[in-house]
Amino acid sequence: MPVSPGVWTIIAFFLAAPTLGGLLTDPSQLRKDLTYDYIVVGAGTAGNVIANRLSTKPNIKVLVLEAGVSDQGVLAAQVPFLGPTLTPGTPFDWNYTVAAQTGLNSRSFPYPRGKLLGGCSSVNYMVHQFGSSEDYDKLARDTGDSSWSWNKIRKFIHVHEKIVPPADNHRTEGEFIPENHGTKGTLSVSLPGNAQGIDKRVIDTTKELSAEFPFNPDMGGGDVLGIGWTQNSIGGGERSSSSTTYLAEAVKRGNVDVLISAHVTKLVQTGTTKLPRGYTVPAFRALQFSKGPGAPVTTVRAKKEIILSAGAINTPQILLLSGIGPRQDLQAVGIPVILDNPSVGKNLSDHILLPNIFQVKGSESFDQIFRVPAKANAALEQWVNNRTGVMANGVTNNLGFLRLPNDAPIFKTTKDPATGPKASHWEIIALNFWLNPGVPLPPAGSFITFISALISPTSRGFVKLSSSDPFEAPIIDPKMLTTEFDVFALREAVRAVKRFAGANAWKGYIDRPFGGLASTSDADIDAYVRVQSTTVFHPVGTASMTAKGKSWGVVDPDLKLKGAEGVRIVDASVWPTIPNAHTQGPVYLIAEKAAATILESCH
Repeated sequence: MPVSPGVWTIIAFFLAAPTLGGLLTDPSQLRKDLTYDYIVVGAGTAGNVIANRLSTKPNIKVLVLEAGVSDQGVLAAQVPFLGPTLTPGTPFDWNYTVAAQTGLNSRSFPYPRGKLLGGCSSVNYMVHQFGSSEDYDKLARDTGDSSWSWNKIRKFIHVHEKIVPPADNHRTEGEFIPENHGTKGTLSVSLPGNAQGIDKRVIDTTKELSAEFPFNPDMGGGDVLGIGWTQNSIGGGERSSSSTTYLAEAVKRGNVDVLISAHVTKLVQTGTTKLPRGYTVPAFRALQFSKGPGAPVTTVRAKKEIILSAGAINTPQILLLSGIGPRQDLQAVGIPVILDNPSVGKNLSDHILLPNIFQVKGSESFDQIFRVPAKANAALEQWVNNRTGVMANGVTNNLGFLRLPNDAPIFKTTKDPATGPKASHWEIIALNFWLNPGVPLPPAGSFITFISALISPTSRGFVKLSSSDPFEAPIIDPKMLTTEFDVFALREAVRAVKRFAGANAWKGYIDRPFGGLASTSDADIDAYVRVQSTTVFHPVGTASMTAKGKSWGVVDPDLKLKGAEGVRIVDASVWPTIPNAHTQGPVYLIAEKAAATILESCH
């Protein structure tokens, strides 16, 4: 987005922020004995929750290691509407790409992952919800642990979430159900703070076509089906990330050290532990990190546990570099096998993003903000002055989760992959501007985008090492659109989007479908889907949670690493099935539950 130099000067003046207390930049600033009670790898969505909750006990010393940079003074990490500018191709992203996707015409494309304090909570598009109650109930059944059920885990919403007024302070009656939410938690969450112009049209469509697109008054309470108002991790017109909330609070307590530019290269075996059942397992209570290739390596030790919260890509990478993973894959890159676990890095699942773009009439679309520097500058100045306007809002005000019909022909050959009958197959997201990752806005015309996101994919991929070099990107292959169900579901989602856009509410505004969206036959729609689809960057599953004693899986229901001592994994990688949500909310709940479990063990 073009911004004049004058506006950048104004922004720099207003955004002068205090340095985060407790933030370290060099290993020499760590404790002299390089030993802590807990070491958290990754100052992201989950890791900062763990650091915060553990730091409430003054006698517990916590070290948080973040491979990336600080988020302090990063404008786009504060201004909500600038979120899409943070990735890819920036210093705030790991800048990964996926392997050529056979299901998407062998295309490769960026795979954004936040590489700064706050992790993906600092670079995502801020949609905040928790998923379907059936996601959690299925997890409880599959793991044999009822503490993961919706009725048990939803209590953590109230310690996590703090609902605050939207940036424009409009009345929010009918836009959410207050009793579903917390008001005294840590993370600020709000309803849309700036009208997009199309909001009424979306809601009117849920009335006109209510059988297929019902209105949902609140997707944050476990009931996800239907279309309604977005809830975002925004407070006071600014992004609310795990760094600006959980971490900022934790470092004030004095028992947390946070070191940035600390790239963990491997866990270090510190011995073996004899279990009550009589056999011994490797213990990992030390790890190594470095600032970069060729830089000195530092070893730190944990008296109690190392908690991996590096995310669904970097957590399995660290395990593999440590000799924990599939024997054949480790031997292929010359890493000695300490713990042969064939599940590490497998079961990668992600939501697929398909932008369906229509050309529209008039000047209601936000596209001119991206084309005309004066409009962008004016919007930024408004944000700087009073934290209101388009920049104080996320990219969407309305979205919804929907199902294929129960009699869809695909279910004659494929079992329904949704986590339950009240869970979804796909998502619709309405944006009043052009959004097509990797494809620039055309020089003329106005557009609206209805994203179709595949929510219950059956395709599964993997993360594996490309070499034994910890600074070399791993191979990431989500194997998108490689199953019959996934192809069918996105094809039907395209047709459903066209029905949605054909409602009377859009007459006089939507002109015509853009590009391949005009396709009508199965073959042509499938071809369009393969050309357009990319990632919503919601990877999960690469360190899956399974029942205790199961041979498949990476962690037990208490999130401890199977077959080892001293390591617990707390991030999106432990979800065995991708939830019906933009994943930050479910990850926050996992982290809150994990922190409570760890604190209980301290007693």
